[in-house]
Amino acid sequence: MALRPYWSGQIRLSLVSLPVNIYAALNRSRQIAFHEIYRPTGQRVHHQLVVDGEPVEREDVIKGYEVEKGEYVLIEPEDIKKLKIPSKEILDIVQFVDAHTIDAAYYETPYFVAPDGKAAEDAFVIIREALRQSGKIGLGQLAIGGRERLCAIQPCGSGILLETLRYEEEIKESDPYFSDIPTPKVDKEQLDLAKELIKRKTTTFKPGAFHDRYREALQDLVEARVEKRAPKSFGEVKPAGKVINLMDALRKSLKDSNAASAKTAAKPKAKAKKHVAKSKALALKRKKAG
Repeated sequence: MALRPYWSGQIRLSLVSLPVNIYAALNRSRQIAFHEIYRPTGQRVHHQLVVDGEPVEREDVIKGYEVEKGEYVLIEPEDIKKLKIPSKEILDIVQFVDAHTIDAAYYETPYFVAPDGKAAEDAFVIIREALRQSGKIGLGQLAIGGRERLCAIQPCGSGILLETLRYEEEIKESDPYFSDIPTPKVDKEQLDLAKELIKRKTTTFKPGAFHDRYREALQDLVEARVEKRAPKSFGEVKPAGKVINLMDALRKSLKDSNAASAKTAAKPKAKAKKHVAKSKALALKRKKAG
């Protein structure tokens, strides 16, 4: 089955244009979907479009913008389709920035970008490699999903990753939330212990090592109802302890980290000792046989 693009159009960089297809990168089917059910009868609840208590047809419903209380400017679907916005057809890359200059709060939704046809492949590869070797992210705007979105493009394997970004006015000011946080003098010993703990827990990011346990627990709950059994336990919820002394807590964390590392290292050693013992036993057996 051919992949169906979410959007098709062009990416334009100055005088260079190439046709591309954009595909959703998120797997929404992994989510557990529930319906609303009327408890007394077990029947599914359906929502209905009504005006003054009377049902109306979907095709008779259009959009409206309230200019005054109860007074609306009516907008037909055709009016929206006729809007002449260049970004409906073209993602114009207008500037480039370093990746670390974009705050994580701005990133929204990822999409995969691929060339649309053989003729576009050469230009696509050149732009992808230029982005990769320069270490830059391209910025532009694209009208998708009912609004014009700020977009960032960057290399992703043999393709390109497009991520929609939130606009500045969409992000709340942090002052009301952070202004009351004190800024005391940092204790060097405590800071060194915290940095050491971070260092010991630093590793390569492997997304496959993490799973949505909440989704798995929901899935098991559904299956348990069907199979008429008790749901499985996915681990105990330990109450969060109060930090009485930061230094003691950091030292204990490092001690636990050392114990975990020693336990992990002991396993290969135990296997190695077992292998050596087995080899010695075989050598002795051969000597006696000889």
